[in-house]
Amino acid sequence: MCLILVAWQVHPGHPLVVAANRDEFFARPTAAAARWADAPQVIAGRDLEAGGTWLGVAAGGRFAAVTNVREPGRPAGDRSRGRLTADFLAGDAAAADYVAAIDGAAHSGFNLLVGDGRELWYASNRIDAPRPLAPGIYGVSNHLLDTPWPKLATAKARFAEALRQLPATGAFFALLADDEIVADENLPATGVSLEWERRLSAIFVRSPQYGTRASTVLTVDSAGGARLHERRFDAGGVADESLLALP
Repeated sequence: MCLILVAWQVHPGHPLVVAANRDEFFARPTAAAARWADAPQVIAGRDLEAGGTWLGVAAGGRFAAVTNVREPGRPAGDRSRGRLTADFLAGDAAAADYVAAIDGAAHSGFNLLVGDGRELWYASNRIDAPRPLAPGIYGVSNHLLDTPWPKLATAKARFAEALRQLPATGAFFALLADDEIVADENLPATGVSLEWERRLSAIFVRSPQYGTRASTVLTVDSAGGARLHERRFDAGGVADESLLALP
């Protein structure tokens, strides 16, 4: 997952609203968002290579999502970052307790958001300590929370506007589909080639081997009921979709 936008306790009817894009190699095997047979309280997609997930929701309004930190050349961690989200969703630990127990050294660089219906926490093994998030709108891509990369700044502004249109979700999917490339003078320098900085600067990433594979809009209402709407894409940009709900 390379872009996550979150509104926490901002909308009066939906204390948690999430819009996110997952960017990944098209060859990596993936299961669409669904209830998990081994944890039926969870709705999430699944990485069939490592067994984790990039984003999901569970009964009681539990939520988790993760992105990687872009740091080419740095040695990889031993454990999959997708297990951080999967284990939280399938468990019952409070968000604060869960992030406090993470062994950051076992993972490559990550940004993790976990919520238990009462609190929302941000954790990364590239900061000193996890922290609870106050009510507000947040965004994370492949650096730290709210790093002002151009695509994140643009996406957060449009996300705030889209909140006003709930329960309609079209504006969220429209912003997630934006494939405009940022001008070279505004690109971040993250250690990849200029060609890849350009490609990855878009909210919706396109290339033959790697790109946006899923766009997700998640809303959790005041009673803990959740709706997860996922649109999936292949290298040709063809979309399939599913809409799932809890309870």
